[in-house]
Amino acid sequence: MPRKSAEPQKFKSESEEAAWYATPEGRRQTEREFTRAIRQGRLTRSDGRDIPKTDPKLLNALMERARRNATRAISIRVPIADLERARQIAAKTGVGYQSVLKKAIREGLKRAV
Repeated sequence: MPRKSAEPQKFKSESEEAAWYATPEGRRQTEREFTRAIRQGRLTRSDGRDIPKTDPKLLNALMERARRNATRAISIRVPIADLERARQIAAKTGVGYQSVLKKAIREGLKRAV
């Protein structure tokens, strides 16, 4: 697949730029730029000053933590009884039922290992 041009985006306003970076394409572009900067050892501060090369192990650990915390929307069929039980638990604990389901999935996956 041919590489896309590395031509920087042109935006009319900061809000338009922020909206673009919030899109999946914008997030992928940011990740590509960050990964490239890590490999080349040229991460910079917002004021443009170079900072010393960061330990690649530390950067990989930070990237892994970001991946663990990232979420993706999925569709899944759940038995109605399980969904009702999750809603009951959510009402008792004061959190959303989706949070209850995510926690149950996470705990179940930990036990499965």
